[in-house]
Amino acid sequence: MKPPLVGRFYFSYDTASMKTEEVIKNLKTTFQDEGITLKLTPLMLEQFAKFYRFLMDYQTQYNLTRLTSFEEVAIKHFVDCLYVVQLTELPDRLMDMGTGAGFPGIPIKIALPEKKIILVEGVQKKVEYLKKLRDHLGLKNLDIIGRKVDPKMHYPVNGVITRAVEVVDETLKNVSNCLQVGGKVIFMKTPGTDEEIQKGLKEMGQYYKLIQDEHYRLGHTSHERRLVVFQKTKSINAT
Repeated sequence: MKPPLVGRFYFSYDTASMKTEEVIKNLKTTFQDEGITLKLTPLMLEQFAKFYRFLMDYQTQYNLTRLTSFEEVAIKHFVDCLYVVQLTELPDRLMDMGTGAGFPGIPIKIALPEKKIILVEGVQKKVEYLKKLRDHLGLKNLDIIGRKVDPKMHYPVNGVITRAVEVVDETLKNVSNCLQVGGKVIFMKTPGTDEEIQKGLKEMGQYYKLIQDEHYRLGHTSHERRLVVFQKTKSINAT
């Protein structure tokens, strides 16, 4: 049986047999076919290809992702993260909360190399992997912090982005002493999160306002997403 057809290419699931040039070519086609309009330089495409190979090489050792085929990683990880870059303005000093295998922080960093990105991850073995990945990709101005984000954490940032980590109101509380007033909390969600959003507004509406709520689909796929953005309007400690 042939592997799934994406764009004009059949993708091999045997990463060892895929040369970097082949991965780059297939990634470029997938990005174009699924609606990525960002100008990605040859260096950026090479970094995405190296990221994919590195992720697969370390998958077994670090249990990084349940997605292991090229198609899944290219669309559900890379394209998913790049859509956020296209849909909203991302602030500098952006914290990726609970980054895991590096999503969405690493794809954002590759696409927007001038941005200061902070990856925060509480699982230490994943922190080790992230540091190796940073060196492997040659990424600069990228901090990695090994801990969970909670109200006791004081690390000033202008934005927080998170994907499938925790519910909205808990995140808004946990980033309260990191996020500066005027900063954004960017949630990568699935469509059915109305109740979660309303609870966030009820619990934390005194300190945050909802400034963006956008439903979309990843290119020509059936994968539906929802981008939800809150802005901090007031310090929680303010009287």
